[in-house]
Amino acid sequence: MRRVSAMIAAALLAAGCTSVEEGPGRAEEAGCDPDLVSGLGRWADAGFSGTVAITGGGMECRAAFGTADGTAPVTDDTVFAIGSVSKSFTAAAVLGLAQEGKLSLEDTAGSLLPGLSGPAAEATVEQLLLHTSGLEGEHGRDHVPLDRDEAVASISGLASAFDPGSDFLYSNAGYSLLALIVDEATGSYRDHMAGEVLVLDGERFGGFWDGEPAAPGPRAIGQVDGSPATENGGFAGPFWAMEGNGDLAMTAGQLADWTRALFEGEVIDPEAVQTLTDTAFDNGDGSAEIPGWVSVGPDLLGTPVITASGGGGDTGHNAVAAWLPEQGVSLAVASNGEDVTAGDLVDAIGPALAAGEPIPLPEGHAEVDPEELQAREGTYVLDSGGSYTVTATEDGLEAAAGGADAVAAMFASADFTAEDVAAHEALVAALLAGETDAGREELEAVEGDIGAIEEVRPAGTVEEQGELRTYVELVTAEETVLGWYALDERGGIGGVWLGAEPPAFTLVPTGEGEYRRNLAGVGDGVRVAFEEDRMTVTGPAGSAAARR
Repeated sequence: MRRVSAMIAAALLAAGCTSVEEGPGRAEEAGCDPDLVSGLGRWADAGFSGTVAITGGGMECRAAFGTADGTAPVTDDTVFAIGSVSKSFTAAAVLGLAQEGKLSLEDTAGSLLPGLSGPAAEATVEQLLLHTSGLEGEHGRDHVPLDRDEAVASISGLASAFDPGSDFLYSNAGYSLLALIVDEATGSYRDHMAGEVLVLDGERFGGFWDGEPAAPGPRAIGQVDGSPATENGGFAGPFWAMEGNGDLAMTAGQLADWTRALFEGEVIDPEAVQTLTDTAFDNGDGSAEIPGWVSVGPDLLGTPVITASGGGGDTGHNAVAAWLPEQGVSLAVASNGEDVTAGDLVDAIGPALAAGEPIPLPEGHAEVDPEELQAREGTYVLDSGGSYTVTATEDGLEAAAGGADAVAAMFASADFTAEDVAAHEALVAALLAGETDAGREELEAVEGDIGAIEEVRPAGTVEEQGELRTYVELVTAEETVLGWYALDERGGIGGVWLGAEPPAFTLVPTGEGEYRRNLAGVGDGVRVAFEEDRMTVTGPAGSAAARR
């Protein structure tokens, strides 16, 4: 995920802070408006685990909630992987080198990086910064070793979806290519980032999630598909699958401070900052892509906002950063839980803040006798064939959905429509039918692992960590493997997991035999009711009844 609602970021910045106060108080709540902290505490009860940080314009707010590793609390010192927000740092490095005359935004990548070929070589630095190069597909997979030469060769083999500069297509590979250009121009991408881009007043801000120089401090452990993340900084590399596009880590406070410093000309020269804000691709909706960020004009929000976000993947972290140039204030939110991510939080409370209203609170949690929860356990089967395997947890239920119909009944999203889901499922079907170059490469790789695929069965789509994930059953002569794919709008692979468990949904009791899918949302969402051996799921897709 890379986008957030700029309106929400603006609202948090405008309404969420007070001036820094002297005197005692918990450091993780210093300077924050007490009503905001109280409301955020309710969201923490509903599943938000992370840090909110706001700085600049005489404001300084730090509020931390949840646990970093299941036991130790999250604090202002807790380090998070910032995912695609790393691209903002890569863009700053490139623009700084351009200001120094070491490269030009008009230079082609091929003229700056020996050995590069194919469509990537013809893309300009500016097109790479704005995701308008047309490069489609991935050059490597997260936490799979990829050295420099392999990265150059892989990027050289990527196709172009359109004439460079004519359209927008988000590209992780394009930002790794920019990191390779930085590496070529400076002698070492990592040394340059650590010595020039991540340094303010002689102090290094954060570092790399994997490898050296590492971000110092205690690290949050994320949640991935209901389990603690396994990728917590121990990957030995080489790292070129993620360099430049999702490799950095820091505290939320450091991200807020760095964001303010960037736009105030303390990280790169003020003229380079001007180039950053002036270099744009108009999205046609009041927003524009700028290098490493999305810029939203005042016509939409009443004030300009610049924002970036990142997350998902196998670290289980989510991060949001925003800058209000007219106020001189920056925001960062980082999270390590699945129930309420950083993006979920700002999505839920932002509209009310923008309207000057109290933030909405998650629905209350009803206390339920453990015996009642255990009595709900079992497998409930839909008439159409899908099923829910319900198990009791410490304070609620978990329903693992089997079959596309069972998954569809549980679907609800503030960001994706039924049409979006259908389009995504069509792209996954085309990929696994080998209708594209990326699909043929994927089939070759998958069949090399599990054997020849005889059938692909759709198994439903969910929204996780800001992206759509379509589950499929891959049937071979020997076994059936469940997996999911997350694709971009042109069918490029953004994420994949083979050998996945069925999607499981948390059901939180709200009283009288009724449950909500989770407490992250406000409004209707998905509700589940139990009556004897009948389980009824009601959500945007309608109602579905299953029997045990």
